[in-house]
Amino acid sequence: MIVDQIRLDRPTSGLQRLEGRFGGHAYDLHRHETYGVGLTLYGVQQFHYRGSLRASRARQVLVLHPDEAHDGHAGEGAAFAYRMLYLDPAAVSQALDGASPPHVAEAVGHDPETAKVIEEAFMDFPQPLEPLAVDATIGRLADLLARRGDGGPRRSRGSLALRAVTQVRDFLMAESHRVVGSDELERISGLDRFSLARHFRSVFGTSPHRFQVGQRLMRAQSMIVEGVALSGAAAAAGFADQSHLTRHFADRFGITPGRWAALSRRG
Repeated sequence: MIVDQIRLDRPTSGLQRLEGRFGGHAYDLHRHETYGVGLTLYGVQQFHYRGSLRASRARQVLVLHPDEAHDGHAGEGAAFAYRMLYLDPAAVSQALDGASPPHVAEAVGHDPETAKVIEEAFMDFPQPLEPLAVDATIGRLADLLARRGDGGPRRSRGSLALRAVTQVRDFLMAESHRVVGSDELERISGLDRFSLARHFRSVFGTSPHRFQVGQRLMRAQSMIVEGVALSGAAAAAGFADQSHLTRHFADRFGITPGRWAALSRRG
């Protein structure tokens, strides 16, 4: 028997995460002041939305607009589970250089790129997202919503701020021992956090957050080779604890830090 459950973190900087599972009725008709961008993990999630009954199946993405009434229940007699990101429309607009929040007509569909962003946002759930991860998530989702939207092409992003993003990259490399805040990068670059993320990705092929996590992981990797305990390496590289390090280490290097330690000390 499925036990209904909801886990919700605290909203921060325009983003909130929810994970839930239900075996039958989930929600009565209600509205949010935010976008709801979700991923169905298993089962069939049915909901009334804009005058019709919709169904989101495993690995499908759903997009619910602010102030749009909807409900929720399990479809086809089975349980369902899902993850949802609630996005402040103002943050989406800011991420799109002040453009109006996009309108996405298709409420449910297969969207691997958006699914990947959602999965990354839940990698350490319910542990709070780091500030740069919040920015990266909002920025990527804003771009993806705009791509799927019916408002036409967005205005040009302008020339790349090469000097600014290079300064940011150097700063992130120097600060690989800690978590860096978005406000710090804004001061260094002179760009707002979303413009910075776009320019940084254009130049270096990744977000400031992923780049900095990579620098911290390489720092931890080197320390482990030198014989530092995993817990000590995690703390020295700005991770919350050893398990936090392990998840990110395995995701990046394809091997746990414990096995890395064992292999690197042989011979």
